[in-house]
Amino acid sequence: MDPSPADVEKLKQQARRIRRLVIEMLAAAGSGHPGGSLSAADIVTCLYFAVMRHKPDDPFWEDRDRFILSKGHACPVLYAALAEAGYIAHDLLSSLRRLGSPLQGHPDRRKLKLIEASTGSLGLGLSMGIGMALAARLRRSPSRTYVLLGDGECEEGQVWEAAMYGSHVKLGNLCAIVDYNRLQLDAAVAEITDLEPLADKWRAFKWNTIEIDGHDYGQILRAFGEADQAQDRPTVIVASTVKGKGVSYMENQLKFHGSVPDKPEDIQRALAEIESGGSR
Repeated sequence: MDPSPADVEKLKQQARRIRRLVIEMLAAAGSGHPGGSLSAADIVTCLYFAVMRHKPDDPFWEDRDRFILSKGHACPVLYAALAEAGYIAHDLLSSLRRLGSPLQGHPDRRKLKLIEASTGSLGLGLSMGIGMALAARLRRSPSRTYVLLGDGECEEGQVWEAAMYGSHVKLGNLCAIVDYNRLQLDAAVAEITDLEPLADKWRAFKWNTIEIDGHDYGQILRAFGEADQAQDRPTVIVASTVKGKGVSYMENQLKFHGSVPDKPEDIQRALAEIESGGSR
């Protein structure tokens, strides 16, 4: 079912709030990863505010859906979503990357127990997601597991070992999403290790494979709905996105993979563009 225009507008407004929080917390920290946080903001918004079953007042509810941010360097978007959903206080966001803060520069479950997994060592998240999906199936829980991967991360061999096993055990309650913004730390993904044809690789590994525009809410929500119906195998959503989406001077700029704006006027410009809808 297609979302209503009113529902889409609510999600867009929510994503703008999340993007604004990402910029504010990174500006306060003076370091971090804006590009991949902003590219994933629409997907994470849809998951937390339209797709996943979860209870902020009962964060360890056994039948909750699980979300693993395998590309852990994009944790600002996760922390912003957790604050907006009511899991953590907004005041905590300004402590990002500070010594002793539960909001580390990569998700650390020892510091913030309500997240599902410590991530940041790239390539591990899908394996952990398989374990969670298998556990849910064993206890006959309706819980689904969602794993957000980076495209550069898909150069890791363990991703494909996990992909092979996930389809082998027919994990219909598992959904991976690839944030395919085509830029990684050092260069374009195609220059480091070309992933193409990426979707066909997943199909060869027997996954239900869906290709979408990762900033189109109709496509995002329809893809998650289709994933929910694929009971006999896991689903991967290959989402084409724009690095730094929503801030014009960050979009498709390799620099903003791991550096933040440091001039007050650049920070204000980013916030203003996000508030006005940016390049959408």
